[in-house]
Amino acid sequence: MSSSPSPAAPGPQTPALDGDATPAAATPSVTPPASPTASNFGALGLLPALAQAALTHGYDQPSPVQALAIPQVLAGHDLRVCAQTGSGKTAAYALPLLQKLLPALEAPRAARERRATRVLILVPTRELAQQVGEFIYLLARRCADPLRLAVLYGGVSINPQMLALRGGAEVVVATPGRLLDLVEQRALQLDQVAHLVLDEADRLLDLGFAEELQRVLALLPTQRQNLLFSATFPAALDALIAGLLHEPIHIELSTTEQAAPDIVQRAIAVDESRRTQLLRHLIETEGWTQVLVFVATRYATEAVALKLQRAGLHAASLHGELSQGKRSEVLQAFKDRSARVLVTTDLAARGIDIVRLPVVVNYDLPRAAADYTHRIGRTGRAGASGLAVSFVTAAQESHFRLIEKRQQQRVPREQLAGFEPSEVATPEQATGGIKGARKSKKDKLREAAALAAARAGQS
Repeated sequence: MSSSPSPAAPGPQTPALDGDATPAAATPSVTPPASPTASNFGALGLLPALAQAALTHGYDQPSPVQALAIPQVLAGHDLRVCAQTGSGKTAAYALPLLQKLLPALEAPRAARERRATRVLILVPTRELAQQVGEFIYLLARRCADPLRLAVLYGGVSINPQMLALRGGAEVVVATPGRLLDLVEQRALQLDQVAHLVLDEADRLLDLGFAEELQRVLALLPTQRQNLLFSATFPAALDALIAGLLHEPIHIELSTTEQAAPDIVQRAIAVDESRRTQLLRHLIETEGWTQVLVFVATRYATEAVALKLQRAGLHAASLHGELSQGKRSEVLQAFKDRSARVLVTTDLAARGIDIVRLPVVVNYDLPRAAADYTHRIGRTGRAGASGLAVSFVTAAQESHFRLIEKRQQQRVPREQLAGFEPSEVATPEQATGGIKGARKSKKDKLREAAALAAARAGQS
């Protein structure tokens, strides 16, 4: 890439989350091109090399979210983008941000011996950090002078990451906790960040990450572009988002605009004690070649996986207490299909891309209705069809009704021969909610720290 138009300068930004800015009401309307050529991406303002990189990565044409977001990112606007999982959100910010970096990349090397961090992408999990980092690396290989990219997350030794940052990095993909650790070690400076991305923004803005995010924002320049991407934005976050964004463009794609994923949803009534038997029965009788199973706790991941292994199924468990090396090994085994069943907590509910995953099972229902969207979005991605099965016990009936209400879709209850439930929901269970999955130890510690910081600020 030899030349690039000068990036538009972003307007004044507000680094704090507690501001009172009012979001812009206008929502852009862009019709994506129809024929699969690199010029389709070029029509959005991308340079030919990046347009070709998108094609090489498998995008035959811009997806609706890419067609809407790419020109706005190039223009320097703050964005709040809500689009379904598997819709191409990562490319929607990665491609235009790479283009904005080109003038700096083309500067003489001697003038930038230590490369300043210009793009900071925050993500909530290690797995998503790895995935986003790999995606950007593949796109950026077409740069004449390859950029330096750092992917930073906890659960592994900090020393290799410190060594990797010695020459600086134009793009940093990081989880908030490890990012702050490296800043404290003086391995990284954030005072020249021009573009901040929150990927899975709703998760990063909730109370579990609030204190860490505030600390990160305090280290950034006030003049920067802010880009928020997620499949869901709960209304409770509106005030926080308004304080973070400056005159933003809101992009919220309806189902009709982005072609609803082809996911068949099933809800099977079953007694709590017979869920594992039912799971095994479905895998064997319906010929599921690969299935992602969501449970509520770390203990459940290991217990259910062990029972499936004893039944002769190649099953593995994934949860946050595993070492990073083991987590990567287990996830890769599932992606490679050497493991037929992966039993996991919500660790794998967001951002993880498993090519053509056919089936997702909610062994336990998610605690929040919004998490249901993220879970079932692991299947039916990139135009493929998928199946999402939920086990509904008597105690969880009311909670599943809430999920149905939130997604505005009724899922008929099934009863399978030999697994008819004997438990009957009490009136309270039929009408009231349930607590669902317990919060992780890390989330509890983060919430306690955030609460303590809030109290200290009021005193």
